[in-house]
Amino acid sequence: MNLFEEIKNKNEKITVVGLGYVGLPLAISFAKKALVIGFDINKNKVENLKMGVDVTKELVEGEIKNSEVIFTSQEEKLKEGKFHIIAVPTPVINNEPDLSYIIEATKIVGRNLSKGSIVVYESTVYPGVTEEICIPLLEMESGYTVGLDFKVGYSSERINPGDNINKLENISKIVSGIDNETIDIISMVYGLIINAGIYNAESIKIAEVSKLIENVQRDVNIALMNEISIMLDKIGIDTKLVLESAKTKWNFLNFTPGLVGGHCIGVDSYYLIYKAKEGGYTPKLINQAREINEYMGEYIVQNVLEKMYSDNKTIKDSRIGILGITYKEDCSDIRNTQVAKIVKRLKEKGAVVKVVDPVANEEEVVNSFNIKLCNIEQMKDMDVIIITVPHKEFLKLTLMDLDKMYKKNESKILIDIKGILDKNRALENGYIYWSL
Repeated sequence: MNLFEEIKNKNEKITVVGLGYVGLPLAISFAKKALVIGFDINKNKVENLKMGVDVTKELVEGEIKNSEVIFTSQEEKLKEGKFHIIAVPTPVINNEPDLSYIIEATKIVGRNLSKGSIVVYESTVYPGVTEEICIPLLEMESGYTVGLDFKVGYSSERINPGDNINKLENISKIVSGIDNETIDIISMVYGLIINAGIYNAESIKIAEVSKLIENVQRDVNIALMNEISIMLDKIGIDTKLVLESAKTKWNFLNFTPGLVGGHCIGVDSYYLIYKAKEGGYTPKLINQAREINEYMGEYIVQNVLEKMYSDNKTIKDSRIGILGITYKEDCSDIRNTQVAKIVKRLKEKGAVVKVVDPVANEEEVVNSFNIKLCNIEQMKDMDVIIITVPHKEFLKLTLMDLDKMYKKNESKILIDIKGILDKNRALENGYIYWSL
């Protein structure tokens, strides 16, 4: 009986290492079909999960509490598993890959590995990390030999935080492994929970790269829209109206300008660039796309200043209200959010900045950016309002609601980054309005 049959019959356990936006939904989903151990080094997170608290706000209420996942921060529990999934962050530092989390997770799994196990990586990495860095670490920590004592595979995560339609089970899964037997077992195990189908990649490196270019493609297309937005603004043409006109053609790609954050789109390009440079080539288009998207926060600050100066307002001691700090709408994820950079720049220039976000975790925002969130009722006597993230709650706001946030009898500057409000109505009501 192979490992898949043992897992299916609940004779062997699956372990998920890293219980964030990727690992937690995986653990919960697998627990409906198999025995699952969910491991994370963050003891507070584990204790919250044991109480049924979803720190990601990605799961249906009660899913964690009703789940049979065994949550633990004790690495020795991993010895009970035979199918290990590593789903830890792979961020960048100074635009260079930071593999410290995946290295540490690999060491933890390695020293708790048993013969006959399969280790699957879901963390996004540049091609070669799994085979050239992780496998040697697993061998060193366990004392076992890959291919003989244990097997390794890679299956890129495709989680889309904040998306209630394209959930884990409804997104096709790419799997790969060191040999065909490994691929077959990994494919069958994931087949327990994936309804959208499994695609077997020919090699681990192919699977690693395919994950990167999924997001690099989006990064480049958003950068194009951002550059078009900047260009059109300079010559006095409304970008939103241009895009509404252009997308009436069936094959127009419906990308829009905006801030690029999160753990994928704003990160994966740097992983691909890093590996390309190792191979002796410096990507031009991908680099320029990154530069444009990294610039957009500063570009928005410049436009805030221009609107204030044109209205004879000074930035020092001005009151600026920001609606939204997460990197995308209706999602609590604040990783790499460009809004934090906007807040920092405005504060550096002397502004008093208040931030409201009904979706973000207040404690996480303080710990990550030293920004204390306030309630929307506290948004009073503002000179400028910047709507950065189109959360559902903000989409309900009317101009009358916004009026109450400004200083009385003074001009109202509204920076509506994604253009969620009617520009003409805002102008008719005396707003100084700007959007991408």
